[in-house]
Amino acid sequence: MEYYGLKNFNRKIGVVGLGYVGLPVALSLSNKFPVVGFDINPKRIQTLKENIDYTGEVSKEELKRAPISYTENPKELEECNFIIVTVPTPIDDTKRPDLKPLISASKTVGDHLQKGTIVVYESTVYPGATEEVCIPILEKQSGLKAGADFFVGYSPERINPGDKEHTFQNIVKVVSGQDEKTKEAIAEIYGSVVNEVYQAPSIKVAEASKVIENTQRDLNIALMNELAIIFERMGLDTAEVLKAAGTKWNFLRFSPGLVGGHCIGVDPYYLTFKAESIGYHPEVILAGRRINDTMGQFVVLALLKLMIQKGTAVQGSVVTVLGLTFKENVPDIRNTKVIDIIHELQQFGIKVQVADPLADPEEVKKEYGLTLCPFHDLQPSHAIILAVPHKQYMEMNWEDLGSLLIDCQGVLVDIKSVLPQDSRPNSIELWRL
Repeated sequence: MEYYGLKNFNRKIGVVGLGYVGLPVALSLSNKFPVVGFDINPKRIQTLKENIDYTGEVSKEELKRAPISYTENPKELEECNFIIVTVPTPIDDTKRPDLKPLISASKTVGDHLQKGTIVVYESTVYPGATEEVCIPILEKQSGLKAGADFFVGYSPERINPGDKEHTFQNIVKVVSGQDEKTKEAIAEIYGSVVNEVYQAPSIKVAEASKVIENTQRDLNIALMNELAIIFERMGLDTAEVLKAAGTKWNFLRFSPGLVGGHCIGVDPYYLTFKAESIGYHPEVILAGRRINDTMGQFVVLALLKLMIQKGTAVQGSVVTVLGLTFKENVPDIRNTKVIDIIHELQQFGIKVQVADPLADPEEVKKEYGLTLCPFHDLQPSHAIILAVPHKQYMEMNWEDLGSLLIDCQGVLVDIKSVLPQDSRPNSIELWRL
């Protein structure tokens, strides 16, 4: 396909940002095209050159096979005529979109943009951000005109860390472009490495489709969390209620839990920000966010009630928290809601010891000022919170868990309701969210 003087099969791909999203994209496209992988983190570039992915998403063998040129030198992007931006889009302390990484990446791309290049954004944004924020920066930095000298599209990422089933190749890839020809070119390139492509009618539709995917999930989990609060007061086991309700053919299977990470707990705020900017205050979305953001406090209060009932003095007690990352079997600690539990416990004068086999201790110290405790150094405690059911913890039996408690007795909080109840010893009081 001839496109503005370039044939798509002659494209050289540049991927800006080599995290959970960017690396799988670069890996897949390197099967068909020459790829330059750019990241501003020198450690990330060096480890990838050594065929090490410390996110745990890509194996050493896969990295060895991939002919990707890794670099922290943005000048190498000048060789690329198809650039994909996959940088994070977090929120700030006031829960408003923090576009600094996106703006910085756009400036970098713009500084090295060549005529005929297609720039595709995959970062999650509010509807309109690509055209209102990114394109003006690209034009200013490059001195080129979008739609004439270079072309822009949006293709929302759908990477699910730790998920080996819904991989980049297997998901439906939504694509869009600022004009029909750009969209078709983007669809052709992605279509060469994924099973199915869906062409959205506009960039804004594609942006909106992404931001509501996680908003919908956030709201469904918020409903489960509110049910957990209600059932706690009724003395009902939420997991058992959901198990019974789940026998109906059209009951949606969601579970209560801590909603953290860099997607579900963040993306709704991009949509509510845009809604408020056009004069509408979202009620349901923000209500769901408020519920999910208070679940750490709810878990701690439930634990304290059980400890008091068992005659355990709260102040000066020891609680072990197993798992810190935002989800099981991944090392990512960004926006983890386990930290809410830890801070809440500390406010009651409780000594908290935290173990996690996957989290990077240096990163944890830098991000949260928290020192991880090696599992073998854990002291017997009055209570355990199984916050993140990593594989290592799921391989433990009740005897193993009991050994972490003083005299093998105390309270165990199972946030994700993953432990078998039938084999639980009477010496351990079990509470499930």
